[in-house]
Amino acid sequence: MEKLIGNAVVGQSGGPTAAINATLSGIIRGAMELRDNGTVEKLYGMKNGIEGLLGENLVDLFEVFANKEDLKTLEHTPAAALGSCRKKLPAPTADDETFAKIIDIFKKYNIRYFFYIGGNDSMDTVDKLSTYTDLCGYEMRVIGVPKTIDNDLPITDHTPGFGSAAKYIATMTQEIIRDCAVYQVKAVTIIEIMGRDAGWLTASAALCRRAGVEPDLIYLPETVFNMDSFLNDVRAALEKHPNVVVAISEGIHFENGDYVGSANQSGATDVFGHKYLSGSGKTLEYAVKDAIGCKVRSIELNLCQRCASHLASETDLSESVLVGKTAALAAAEGASRVMMTIDRVSDTPYKVEIGNVSVSEVANKVKLVPREFINEKENGVTDACVDYLLPLIKGEPDIRFEDGLPVHFIIK
Repeated sequence: MEKLIGNAVVGQSGGPTAAINATLSGIIRGAMELRDNGTVEKLYGMKNGIEGLLGENLVDLFEVFANKEDLKTLEHTPAAALGSCRKKLPAPTADDETFAKIIDIFKKYNIRYFFYIGGNDSMDTVDKLSTYTDLCGYEMRVIGVPKTIDNDLPITDHTPGFGSAAKYIATMTQEIIRDCAVYQVKAVTIIEIMGRDAGWLTASAALCRRAGVEPDLIYLPETVFNMDSFLNDVRAALEKHPNVVVAISEGIHFENGDYVGSANQSGATDVFGHKYLSGSGKTLEYAVKDAIGCKVRSIELNLCQRCASHLASETDLSESVLVGKTAALAAAEGASRVMMTIDRVSDTPYKVEIGNVSVSEVANKVKLVPREFINEKENGVTDACVDYLLPLIKGEPDIRFEDGLPVHFIIK
């Protein structure tokens, strides 16, 4: 295949993670190799994703990272260093004006390589942009690079960002259980964990099983939630010991489809039609208080699940860098209209390879926790689930601290 020479652009989209900047670092590292062999002349960063591209709000990343040592600091920096957005592109055949503007910008900056780091909705953007560049005959390579703490992208074994979030959740759950165990007064603690449709994050609370403790009960959105069964489960757990800990996904729902926390939610949605969720923990707190009458509290882990870079998984960070770098090199070799994947080739020892798949097979699709990972009573997870999750949280990164606080890299 003839070498495609030009500039590249990269953006970040959707919710940030503790590893999304490690993926960005990988793309920069790969692009630097392509610069050295004469393929890529400049790498631009889109500030705030596709919105930044449309506004020509671009930064020269080769210039920003002239000192390659800064890339290491970037890899340990939480949140999206380039900023993010949740902009939904129209169908390529429905709004020619928007896509024509994007192509004009590509031509203006001689952009031939487009990398978008994100989750399900971001892959929708990659798919639509790929379609339009083909329709208009503009030669370029468009690559989706996976990112989501939800671990709900299909085909890839897991997603960059998930392992670090899972490690944080497992650690916090273990520490909460230890704290709750100091009293003999009957009490229930409910931990609400992110997860709209997929319960991978909540399942991660069971990882502290390896440390000798775990939540008494775990409820995922993959199953139908029944309030009477839940209260009976709590009563049964209280008969065994006085301090009961429950982990729930924010997206748990009743048989009619209503979210458990709907009474405590605003009903607002984002541009992709997703409702803003929270409140399930508080709903169950009130239910336990009314039905059982014991001491009860709910804890919402909230944003800490995705920004706790001080507790990141080294496995997650190293794989994130590898995914990004491989994406850049694969694009130069002709890959386009694909999303990169992490393919697990061995459990013992744990080993992965980086591949890719047509982005149309991923966009707007969700990978759920499989039934074999959920116990028979649908109030916990199996050992097979823990075995799948455990390698993803291993390893501690060498984080640089100053004055007691971790050092972050800020792209201005």
